[in-house]
Amino acid sequence: MNRRQMLGAASTMLALGPQIAMEAVAQVKVQAGGPPVLLPPRLKAGDTVGLIEPASATWEPFAIQLIEEALANLGLKSKRAHNILDRDGYFAGDDKARADGVNQMFADPEVAAIMSVRGGWGTARILPWLDFDLIGQNPKALIGYSDITALHLAIQAKTGMVTFHGPVGISAWGKRSLETFKPLLFDGAMPDYVNPVAGEDRLVQRKWRTQTITPGSARGRLLGGNLTVMTALVGTPYLPAFDGAILFFEDIDEAVYRIDRMLTQLGQAGILGRVAGVIVGNCTDCSQGNSVGGFTLNEILTHHLQPLGVPAFQGAFIGHLTDQFTVPEGGLVEMDADAGSFRLLEPAVR
Repeated sequence: MNRRQMLGAASTMLALGPQIAMEAVAQVKVQAGGPPVLLPPRLKAGDTVGLIEPASATWEPFAIQLIEEALANLGLKSKRAHNILDRDGYFAGDDKARADGVNQMFADPEVAAIMSVRGGWGTARILPWLDFDLIGQNPKALIGYSDITALHLAIQAKTGMVTFHGPVGISAWGKRSLETFKPLLFDGAMPDYVNPVAGEDRLVQRKWRTQTITPGSARGRLLGGNLTVMTALVGTPYLPAFDGAILFFEDIDEAVYRIDRMLTQLGQAGILGRVAGVIVGNCTDCSQGNSVGGFTLNEILTHHLQPLGVPAFQGAFIGHLTDQFTVPEGGLVEMDADAGSFRLLEPAVR
């Protein structure tokens, strides 16, 4: 859709009333190099959240009960996909069954939002069986992180729908998680994402600090997620265009040399050279291992990100943490690498 077509569509909708016009404008915003941006409806008390398991299996039924109780405490109902608690090896059912569980929830008119029970591994395997036309025609807030990165990025590539990189059902759901989750999804708020102040008895705070890699500020669509999962999608049709994007990534239990290898691949694939800025979340339990030369994580990040000449910082409250930010995948943000923060520039729900 070119600029003339966008303006024509918006003008036509204005004649139909302000609410319809607002939704039309939200859906004709163009994401650089990709489809128009689609905003899902906001959540409200009494809505039903569909629970999906697109990756690893859940072994304990009580875990699902705890998730349903947590959603009830948020004023939400829950509905299980048909494959919840199924097992096929380490997966929650075979590939097609897990994909059908996702398709089922997007097709179900009773379901207002969709949350993954857990991550693990296996989401990328179901992507060929997903009905992206159905998903694009039924925008809903999809919530999860880690292996769910494959679903976030594929939906971005195929539909342009904003999704939410945040807790999965089995997450701890502590106070800090809710501080961004509820305003973002229920109220359509535009949060400032600033790391919390740790309650340390120290002269200088050490926990949850950010580090500037390259100073400056930038704005763009927020795209990324788990680094390992994202890198594995390179060369597939399920990776969105990163032109002008703010790239974010996190990981867990990866040696520094493997982070080095993955960033090398993203650089040589031409992805890093397209972004407007980089936000590095937490790399939980990412050690130097036996890497020759003993590079630290910060040194490897500096090797790859500083030559890009775009703002970059590490340590954002994103990733495999007890609590974490909920951030809109595909949402328009502005980052400040000097302050180690970023902010949403427009609502991520309608």
